[in-house]
Amino acid sequence: MITVTDLFCGAGGSSSGAESVPGVRVVMAANHWDLAIETHQTNFPHVDHDRQDIAQVDPGRFPRTDVLWASPACTFWSIARGERQDFADQPTDPTLFDLDTPDDTEDEPLPDEARERSRALMQDVPRFAEHHRYRAVIVENTPPLLKWRHFSKWIARMRNAGYEHKVLTLNSAFAHQLGAPAPQLRDRVYVVFWQKRYRAPDFDRWTRPRAWCPSCDQTVTALHAPKNPKKPYGAYGRQYVYRCPAVACRGTEVAPYVLPALAALDLSVRGERIGDRKEALSPKTTARIEAWLSRFTHAPKGRDTVEELRVMPALVPVEGRENKNAAPVMAPARTQTGRHETALLVPAGGTWNDTAQTADVPMRTRTTRESDAVVVVPLRNNNRVKTTLDPLDTFAAGGNHHALAMVIRNNTPRGNPGQMCTPVGEPLRTLTTAGHQSLVTWDPNMLYAYDTGRMRGVDSPMPTQTTVEGDAVLRTAPSIEDCLFRMLLVEEIKLGMAFPTGFVLLGTSKRVKVRMCGNAVTPPVSRDLWAAVVEAITRDDVTPPIDTTPGVAA
Repeated sequence: MITVTDLFCGAGGSSSGAESVPGVRVVMAANHWDLAIETHQTNFPHVDHDRQDIAQVDPGRFPRTDVLWASPACTFWSIARGERQDFADQPTDPTLFDLDTPDDTEDEPLPDEARERSRALMQDVPRFAEHHRYRAVIVENTPPLLKWRHFSKWIARMRNAGYEHKVLTLNSAFAHQLGAPAPQLRDRVYVVFWQKRYRAPDFDRWTRPRAWCPSCDQTVTALHAPKNPKKPYGAYGRQYVYRCPAVACRGTEVAPYVLPALAALDLSVRGERIGDRKEALSPKTTARIEAWLSRFTHAPKGRDTVEELRVMPALVPVEGRENKNAAPVMAPARTQTGRHETALLVPAGGTWNDTAQTADVPMRTRTTRESDAVVVVPLRNNNRVKTTLDPLDTFAAGGNHHALAMVIRNNTPRGNPGQMCTPVGEPLRTLTTAGHQSLVTWDPNMLYAYDTGRMRGVDSPMPTQTTVEGDAVLRTAPSIEDCLFRMLLVEEIKLGMAFPTGFVLLGTSKRVKVRMCGNAVTPPVSRDLWAAVVEAITRDDVTPPIDTTPGVAA
């Protein structure tokens, strides 16, 4: 039995992934947020729990285990905050309890000291490793961590403690080696350490996704291919892609299989007709919906008659940050953060996530703010549609920022695809803690992310889920006013994060539940990484299922 300590455990995403690997058992979990600890204890009653500021804890307080998982607070590393990062790291007086506002109050700007304190938490990893001499350590954070000016010194400290290491950039939508992936495009950095006396884990086996190669006309095990060899880490599509390993293909770019955002959406829950809303959508959100409709519906060329067209719902970010698009629900969802910022419809909000996407693509990353909505739009003339087969965008911890909408990607003056809605057929974009994604639907449905403004079909993964409510659902109709719009449900965000069925989120408000989701680790990535590590330190093979390949290509 391999025993695990889970530091900064949150609600339990990393623990869920660890315990899905045969022979792995979490025995100790610690976090500073009382509600997160209570949630973790509810789902893992066999684990010892401690609500503590990890920076103030003597490592000897906790029992010695075989391995350690650590997810230091990433709030001040992440672009989900919508501000420029300076990557300072000096220790300061504020405690870890100063870094979060987990109640129902509005997020307040944190002082520079808290920002520094958040980044100083990284030093707790080598501090605990030096004391307990774990056989292996996995550290999870956002990609901007790699820009930390003392990152190399931090690595050197772990090497001096007797560890080898590997830095990996993995997307939750492609983690399908030991089971199903998350229906969300959520890029995170993972630094894996193992004692020098062990062999290196077989990362190729456990992190290379299966993809369809149009040149080979078959499924292949894709190769990670950085666009800039000097900068191999970052976000899928922007900093790296996947290519076919066959020499005959000469590096053909391939799209890994993904689960669409549609896998996490309940299209039986209808949104509110936009024309009947008491509070009108912002001009920016309305423009995103129009852009989505114009791209994903069209009149038949050479025909004067109007035909009904197939239009997918889209996820729409309802925050205003850049690089956030509406996407079809057939794609993965965006990254889920701690904000509720995704709706099923077109994007609503005013941050960098200002585009819509269909519900057939994955959700965007979930942040901690609510910025996405769901929009259901009608099949219209002079418009083009994207399916919901793509993953959702990443969900962040800031809230629900995605929506489900049947709208097109928003073609911005800058031509930034990150500002467009995505279909629910794609994976969700990253879900943050803010909840900026909403859902815009018609018949079929689409997801709309408020923060990026992208729509996507429900057959794609959700955008990344943050800790705030930011995605909405959109449904097709003859006009924008007839489209149906709603924010993503907590259960949809939870499924977008790939939490197991029956996983309990405590708390009385939607806001804190979205925050816990957006701050969490998606279990599929934790699962596959622990499988690689367990094989290396035990020399026992971990046998994957016969076939866990999703059915949609990213």
